[in-house]
Amino acid sequence: MPSISEDLKAKAEVYYGDEICKEKSKFLLQEAGLPRGLLPLEDIIECGYVEETGFVWLKQKKKKDHNFDKVARHVTYASEITAYVEKFKVRKLTGVKVKELLVWFTLSEISVNDPPTGKLTCKTSTGLFRTFPTDAFEIEDGK
Repeated sequence: MPSISEDLKAKAEVYYGDEICKEKSKFLLQEAGLPRGLLPLEDIIECGYVEETGFVWLKQKKKKDHNFDKVARHVTYASEITAYVEKFKVRKLTGVKVKELLVWFTLSEISVNDPPTGKLTCKTSTGLFRTFPTDAFEIEDGK
């Protein structure tokens, strides 16, 4: 996981506080063509984005467990999440684990098809992947 140094922060747009960080993370996901509900985080204390590289980080007070009911998936978000975001893809993702049967896997990449087919693919660093409908990760307006 890349460390969030002061040099890196100097090159980034950095925000502090739960409300603005939630707003910025949803906006970034939407701009990348990804579902806005991919990061249902709580108590975010810091987020940052380096536009020239696409590097993003989010820090929350404590890890968060979340169930995506539409696809019956349990996901754990660490207190610090990092990734590189580009159009239709999140790569080099750290801090996100998903439970498959009785085993936890660390996700390393999330992507949607271009042109859009309504499918989202989650990959692990070992090459395992699952494809889900993108609408399972969307959020209703106003949330």
